[in-house]
Amino acid sequence: MSRLVLPILFLIVVFEIIYPQPALAGLPVKYLPGFEGSLPFQLETGYIGVGEADEVQLFYYFIKSQSNPKIDPLIYWFTGGPGCSPLSAILYELGPVTLDIRAYNGSLPTLSLNPYAYTKVANMIFVDLPVGTGFSYATTQKANYSDDLQSAHYAYEFLRKWFVEHQEYLKNPFYVAGDSYSGITVPIVTEVISNGIDMGIKPWINLKGYILGNPLTFKDQDHYYRIHFARGMGLISNELYESSVNNCEGEYLHNGPTNSLCSSDMIMIEWVSSQSFFSFLSKQTKNKNRRLWLFFKSHCVGTISIISFGSFFLEE
Repeated sequence: MSRLVLPILFLIVVFEIIYPQPALAGLPVKYLPGFEGSLPFQLETGYIGVGEADEVQLFYYFIKSQSNPKIDPLIYWFTGGPGCSPLSAILYELGPVTLDIRAYNGSLPTLSLNPYAYTKVANMIFVDLPVGTGFSYATTQKANYSDDLQSAHYAYEFLRKWFVEHQEYLKNPFYVAGDSYSGITVPIVTEVISNGIDMGIKPWINLKGYILGNPLTFKDQDHYYRIHFARGMGLISNELYESSVNNCEGEYLHNGPTNSLCSSDMIMIEWVSSQSFFSFLSKQTKNKNRRLWLFFKSHCVGTISIISFGSFFLEE
């Protein structure tokens, strides 16, 4: 595990800009280890303080659109968890660069451009939220604790302060976005911003809506819907579905240790469902009769996203 984690942690650290004191304006990042030459896109990182005395310092990454940043949408992105750094989204999902997937040989990881990056057509703000995520931190013990509603208000305060230094984006179409657990927080953040607009709070934000990917919508009920979805998509057999319905009697999540048949069904369904979170990448090997399939899965451990991956050969 350490061989996989160390190079990724190194890349995470180089994104951070260390300030003598928290600063309102961010600073540009023009080079990254593992990427040859200067970055062909504009990256800015920094801290913005929120709370009564700026006791919560939120770290952010801002990447300008590579098309027309003056008119392209501005997307405010939150990664799920809660507690996963959006750096995982930047490197493995929708950012302008991605880590090259290859066997670790002791050298630094290399970065390549992502041809499918959202930043090709949109400006994006990625924020380490809630407090304690990624490089965000609190200056008091009390400020280390927050719930979804508190985080949403911090997100709105952050945004208003960010626009002070980036007023040229106030007229751009604005969207709040995220995935996974952000299915809970993104609608709250959007409502807080909408309420602020109705109350006349400045600056006025050109809010257009929100975007969600594989969102959590109900913390417990999602498990119930997953079973029906898995059957409908052909991920589980009709036999397994019928068995879970009969053995669990509608109580799929809290079925208790005494119901071993239901527990066995749920373990199998959970395993099958979890495979939908794997991303498979195909690379042609030197042997044209084989393809090397690489896969990875992101785990949130504390405030750092740990990427684990493996490989196997598939005969054609």
